[in-house]
Amino acid sequence: MDIGSAILIIGFAALLAAFLLLVIGLVHSELMNSDVPRGVTNRGKLHWVHGLLVGVAVVGRILHRLGVCHQISFIRWFVARHLLGSRPVPAGLRVKDLQFCEVPVRVYEPTSVRGGLRRGLVYFHGGGWVLGSIDSVDEVCRYLAQESDSTVVSVGYRLAPEHRYPAPLDDCQAATCHFLSAAEAEFGVDPRRVAVGGDGAGANLAAALCQRLARAEDGHLPSPRAQILLYPALQMADFNLPSYQQNHAVPILFRGRMAFYFLQYLSGDVSLCQDVLEGNHVPTELRPRYKQCLCPSNLPSECLARGFRERPRPEFDGEAYHAVRAGLEAEVSPLLAADAAIQRSPPTFILTCEYDVLRDEGLLYRKRLLDLNVDVTWQHVPDGVHGVLNFFRQRWLGFPCAQGVVDGVVSYLKSL
Repeated sequence: MDIGSAILIIGFAALLAAFLLLVIGLVHSELMNSDVPRGVTNRGKLHWVHGLLVGVAVVGRILHRLGVCHQISFIRWFVARHLLGSRPVPAGLRVKDLQFCEVPVRVYEPTSVRGGLRRGLVYFHGGGWVLGSIDSVDEVCRYLAQESDSTVVSVGYRLAPEHRYPAPLDDCQAATCHFLSAAEAEFGVDPRRVAVGGDGAGANLAAALCQRLARAEDGHLPSPRAQILLYPALQMADFNLPSYQQNHAVPILFRGRMAFYFLQYLSGDVSLCQDVLEGNHVPTELRPRYKQCLCPSNLPSECLARGFRERPRPEFDGEAYHAVRAGLEAEVSPLLAADAAIQRSPPTFILTCEYDVLRDEGLLYRKRLLDLNVDVTWQHVPDGVHGVLNFFRQRWLGFPCAQGVVDGVVSYLKSL
């Protein structure tokens, strides 16, 4: 080996070592800022999974700054390639990839003989409107279809930042309305027994869609029979609710990351993150109305047991408001909708996790629905964290409490 080749190899090795040290240092820093409460089951696994996801995000951030690829594109690629397993379709289930009004969908149909029409579920995956896919909830949808003997339609809506609000919601509406119109003739499903649902951002889309369809009801299509909201994101007016304070550093959804996702969905201007977290984007005249919806006194007393501190009154920033004003509308923040809109919601299943920044949004939405005489079924996971469904039946990544989540949905579907 000549001297030039040796120098080249040594230089490459040094660059690789420096890159690895940088990644390790950034991941270590993130892990030191995380908090896995003692009440979480499989704390060690959550630490490990969080470290893996942070590492992927860090590498993506470095590649983004080097101009190699966008950070979000790298995360999507890595998750699809290395974290999502695909198993053969089990007996008793037929799975088809289709398009409804040019929106990709995956339809899961039980093949068992049935005397009448089946019930249906249109499902929207989570991922902060930025991540997630039909593949990421494939195992969840298979299980729901088989165990509840229902036809499940998983919707591959467009994602931010390439496609911002209202594109994802428009896709969900187009796919849902198409299925409702074709349910009986093409799928043997009773269109009057079709629920919509999702997890995280997908639950946000489900709740917003139910309100949108109620406003536009014209009698040509039946309304959704129910909405199924699994640890839903429902508002971007207040990031200082008790659950945001108590779980601000609990993996896999940090408080700051939730603001980041909302901003990607709306404008892509993440420089506004701190203003949104502090509440500077909320106009002074709107705060009393939002306070009625978001007051911590509307929460069960046990939600305050791990501490809560009232924050100082934020300063209004007009520029921040105009950049994200759509986020305070009901189609992005369904929890902030007027009573008349929420009163027309279908029967609702809400699931919350104790160690989730979004816990209180689900609980506050439950209270608003109950106060307006909407039927609500609530399930709480006392040892759960946000995103447990992401790893359902994903080999060594899975968390036991996810089984209880999907079983709760199955039970609710069977009651429709």
